Amino acid sequence: MENYSYNSYTLQLQGLNVLKASIYPVYLFFFFSYLFIMITNVGITVLIFIDKNLHQPMYLLFCNLPVNDILGNSILLPRLLLDMLRPPSERLISYYECVVQAFTSHMFGTTSHTVLMIMAFDRYVAICKPLHYTAIMTNKMVMKLTVSAWGVAFVLVGILLGLTIRLNRCRTIIMNPYRDNASLFKLSCDSVFINNVYGLTFTVVLLTSSIGTMVLTYTNITVVCLTSKNKSLNGKALRTCSTHLVVYLIMVFNGMSNIALHRFPQYSDYRRLCSILFHIVPGSLNPIIYGVQSKEMKKFFLKLFKSKNTLPLI
Repeated sequence: MENYSYNSYTLQLQGLNVLKASIYPVYLFFFFSYLFIMITNVGITVLIFIDKNLHQPMYLLFCNLPVNDILGNSILLPRLLLDMLRPPSERLISYYECVVQAFTSHMFGTTSHTVLMIMAFDRYVAICKPLHYTAIMTNKMVMKLTVSAWGVAFVLVGILLGLTIRLNRCRTIIMNPYRDNASLFKLSCDSVFINNVYGLTFTVVLLTSSIGTMVLTYTNITVVCLTSKNKSLNGKALRTCSTHLVVYLIMVFNGMSNIALHRFPQYSDYRRLCSILFHIVPGSLNPIIYGVQSKEMKKFFLKLFKSKNTLPLI
């Protein structure tokens, strides 16, 4: 039964529908996933800052991904873990906390696209214009690309949430395990036509820009590789671009799965789980994929391991 309360600042979460026998296995999975995400992503971020060999445009731009994964999962998983141990009647949250979590969640998804777009531009310049790479990808350009990636996401998501905050609320129950824009404007009894139009436009523009950037850059890179007889260039392109493309495809697959499940209300529990995995899977796989593929990161860890093994015994 729907609970009606006009502009209430205390909301109730439905959370995940997990069988009692499965609560602790699911809880431990989320807990260790969060622990792994934090350790690996914080580790890679620190590594890029302390190792001068990694102070290259490719790694400095990539550093935005672990930072985004840390922020996106830190706002979601600790609260989710806490709610899983509470009975449904005690899963209460303030409206302002919901807005902050919704903003961060959408920033996470949007920034994932914009960061991978600027990384694609970096790969395009490195492979298609290698002689001009150092002149184009200066520290100033890296800073501009980074600010653009976060700034565009901030503006787009800010407008999205701004349109929702203006609505009056007459409901207090949030059906999702975490807070997003759709969960918030569904609390309203006002017309959400403008929200739906902007949300659809936002999604189309973001996906079109993201997919279009990938298609254009990788088409040009493929043409250069096919026409070039430079095995070193082709090997570098295959190594760095395959890593970037795999990360992008993982993100798109997770996002598309979540969108597709919205069309089937009977699979609402799977959609809720998928929405959480949208945060967990990329955050867990990104550091592994880049750590395995990067020669510089491998060298650093090997050097670190050797130095520990050669410490003098006292």
